[in-house]
Amino acid sequence: MTGRGTILTLNAGSSSLRFALFEAGRAGRAIARGGVECLDTAPHLLAHDATGAVLAERRWPAAAPFAEVLTTLLEVAEAHLGEDALEAVGHRIVHGGADHIAPALVTADLLALLETLMPLDPLHMPHNLAPIHAIAAVRPSLPQVVCFDTGFHHTVPAVSQRFALPPALEAAGVRRYGFHGLSYEYIAGELATRAPDLARGRVVVAHLGAGASLCAIQQGRSIATTMGFSALDGLMMGTRCGNLDPGVILYLGRQGRSFAEIEKMLYHESGLLGVSGISSDMRVLLESDDPRAQEAIALFVYRILREMGAMASVLGGLDGLVFTAGIGQHVPPIRAAICVGLAWLGVELDSAANAAGAGLISAPGSRVQVHVVATDEEAMIARHTQETLRQSPK
Repeated sequence: MTGRGTILTLNAGSSSLRFALFEAGRAGRAIARGGVECLDTAPHLLAHDATGAVLAERRWPAAAPFAEVLTTLLEVAEAHLGEDALEAVGHRIVHGGADHIAPALVTADLLALLETLMPLDPLHMPHNLAPIHAIAAVRPSLPQVVCFDTGFHHTVPAVSQRFALPPALEAAGVRRYGFHGLSYEYIAGELATRAPDLARGRVVVAHLGAGASLCAIQQGRSIATTMGFSALDGLMMGTRCGNLDPGVILYLGRQGRSFAEIEKMLYHESGLLGVSGISSDMRVLLESDDPRAQEAIALFVYRILREMGAMASVLGGLDGLVFTAGIGQHVPPIRAAICVGLAWLGVELDSAANAAGAGLISAPGSRVQVHVVATDEEAMIARHTQETLRQSPK
């Protein structure tokens, strides 16, 4: 694997880091992918090439400084690409606030502005910004580009962004933002290539994974989404509760739960895991004969169907449904249950195509086309990074 003008993409979480390498001009296909797991305990770096062969593996016996892990990752990339092959690094930033929409080249001023968004998303932003600081310290001349997960949803009508709260809170940033935007943007682009007529119509994309949300897309633009101010809102998820009456939080506080305890429960102890008491993994729940597993699955599907009605209402009807992300792409029984529940909207499932994992799983006579499309946030980041570099003054 050699070449110049390679883009490294980084998608940082609380305890893991996903990365990919894309050759300039070929941002749709990664030449290598990998990740670093257990960042806060005993980091494990593993990278594969496009064929799946292991390129590099490194383990640390205990928690290591983040800069050390990033330096090792850069060295792994450069060892396989050749000296000075990296052109830039692109980052997924979960929250762009109200003002940061388009991808942007990192500067000291921009980084300072992004630091001010910490209060809006204290669980994600520190982890998103940490790699930027680390790379700036060890490779100060390497350009970095930030891509915002909230950016795709800035086309949502203003009325859909508002909460029924005093205007002063909206002015302070308390509004609906929406997330999974890089995934939805990628799917919108794929749909424009695969089914251009449908892409101009009324489509709901179901991003169903450990994090889950729906997005109503019309003519390639987001007009509504289930996530709002935070990534807690909307659908039931792996460990997150989704839409919740705020009175529940007030009740828990009055019962003596601390803010930290409530936050931990809502983000890490709810959802599929919380309802089932077994696992946050849908595959584990589907294989279980425990009634609690079935209850969790039923609630997961019900919440999707309820929100699908809202998305179809906003769109004024439905021409297409796209499943993506871990559950959406790889769990046919969940797709089937959702499609059966949407028969009233004109969805007719081709059971054989669904079981086989086909790209088009709706029956020939279905009024609504149903597709399964693999998402690729890293490819979207790489494309944005290349375009930002082209547009930046030399």
